[in-house]
Amino acid sequence: MTDVTSPPFSLTAEAVPGAVRLRLAGDLDHDTSEQLVERAQECLAADPGLRELVLDCAQLRLCDSMGVSSLLMIHRGTTSRGVVLHLVNQPAFLRRILDVTGIQRIFGAPGADGLGRSQADDGPPPAPSG
Repeated sequence: MTDVTSPPFSLTAEAVPGAVRLRLAGDLDHDTSEQLVERAQECLAADPGLRELVLDCAQLRLCDSMGVSSLLMIHRGTTSRGVVLHLVNQPAFLRRILDVTGIQRIFGAPGADGLGRSQADDGPPPAPSG
């Protein structure tokens, strides 16, 4: 039997004056969502002058309900500190989840890039099947 394991979840940070970009890679799920929340909280605590927190989702492969919950927790933390939260490079599956749950609007337009750079768009979300 072949052991098929998915690559681990990873976070990398890129700081510029007034902003931090966290690059998410892998699966944002029950096992990894706490790691993301903790890292975001560390970024907020480390820079009292932070104006923007950008979560770059280009390498995200999956987001379950705990992942969505972690995004909402981070949003609460940034809002309470007056920091703008952006979710950029959203894969189609993530845009669909955020649209269906009605929370896309709190993360800004999917095409917005909080650090003033352009992003690639992988097309519109798929049409609902049924």
